[in-house]
Amino acid sequence: MNVDNAKSQMRKGMLEYCVMLLLRGETSYANDIIKRLKQANLIVVEGTLYPLLNRLKKDGLLHYEWRESQQGPPRKYYGLTEEGEAFLKELDTVWSDLTQTVTHLKSFMHISMPPQADDIRQEA
Repeated sequence: MNVDNAKSQMRKGMLEYCVMLLLRGETSYANDIIKRLKQANLIVVEGTLYPLLNRLKKDGLLHYEWRESQQGPPRKYYGLTEEGEAFLKELDTVWSDLTQTVTHLKSFMHISMPPQADDIRQEA
C-alpha cells in the first residue's frame, strides 16, 4: 500500500465526523460543506459527499430543508437532528480517546525505540 492510499483511507474514515462537525448547531448547503472541507485539506467532491449525506439522513442523523436561492433553483440545506447531535457528542469522545491513544503510542515508541543508524551518524 502506498502513502496516498493510506491517506485516502484515513480521510474517508474521518469524513463522516468532519461533516457532522460542520453541521453542529447550523444548517449548510452541500457546496458550502465541500468548500469548507477543501479549505481544511479534506478534499471532497460531490460524488463523495452526497452519498454520505443521504446515508446520514437515512440513519436519522441529518434532516434537510429546501430554501429559495437568489442564484437559481431552491437549495437543500442540511442540519443535524437531535439524534445526530447526540451521536456527534459520542463521536467527540471517540475522537478524543483515539487521538490520546495515538499520541501516547507515538511518544511511547519514540522513547522505547533505539536510535536509527542514520540518526547516530548525524549526531557524530
